[in-house]
Amino acid sequence: MRIDVVMLPSELTTRHLRGRAVAVFDVLRATTTMTAALAAGVAEIRLFANIEAARSAAAAHAGKRLLVGEVRCLPPEGFELGNSPGAFNRDLHAGTTMFMCTTNGTRALLAASEAEAVFAASLVNCRAVAHRLSDTRRDITLLCAGTDGKPALEDLAGAGSVIDALMSSGESVDLESDIARCALAVFCACREDLVGALRVSQGGRNVIAAGLPQDVDFAARINTLTNVGRLDPSADVPTLRPAWPPAGDTTAET
Repeated sequence: MRIDVVMLPSELTTRHLRGRAVAVFDVLRATTTMTAALAAGVAEIRLFANIEAARSAAAAHAGKRLLVGEVRCLPPEGFELGNSPGAFNRDLHAGTTMFMCTTNGTRALLAASEAEAVFAASLVNCRAVAHRLSDTRRDITLLCAGTDGKPALEDLAGAGSVIDALMSSGESVDLESDIARCALAVFCACREDLVGALRVSQGGRNVIAAGLPQDVDFAARINTLTNVGRLDPSADVPTLRPAWPPAGDTTAET
């Protein structure tokens, strides 16, 4: 199994996508929030590249819906929720169709949509993501969303956590680049204090400055969720749906 890491969506090439499985990381916070939403029973997450498109699609939806997103870390006007993973509640949100746009994460997932399989990945579900990637029996690209067009420490750590999980599971892993080796090194250096590492990253500083330190702490809780969102290639709008485990099983792996 060959694995590469791409530090930003702007660096993606056809080689990173064709015939490969891709896991996308926006650890602070979009892919962590997507994972938490699906764990709370959200039925699907429709992804948009801009705020107005998400707002219009949600307004036209006749069923139970939830409009989620952020600009500069905070929810835009008219959005029910921002990009906080701890905001989801099964009693309130189970069965909901979620419409989502964020600065970095949703766009990174859209950029990877031509891959054979695309998963939303984070520290909170890294072992489960590793299982899903392994199940595809394909070579792997780990795509980091970055922060405002720059590489993000927390996304590299997330990519490294999946590499570590694959190696620990006994997979034969061939790291294709020094970026992949760096991602693994970043995770190994941070794993004993992920909260501290995320808090001092630029993304963490931005979230804390917005008054949301609890979001950073949530995102650092490694392997607390076992659900994984996968892009549905048959959907008219790019849509994440639960890939694993079976419905109702969102307990953490230990």
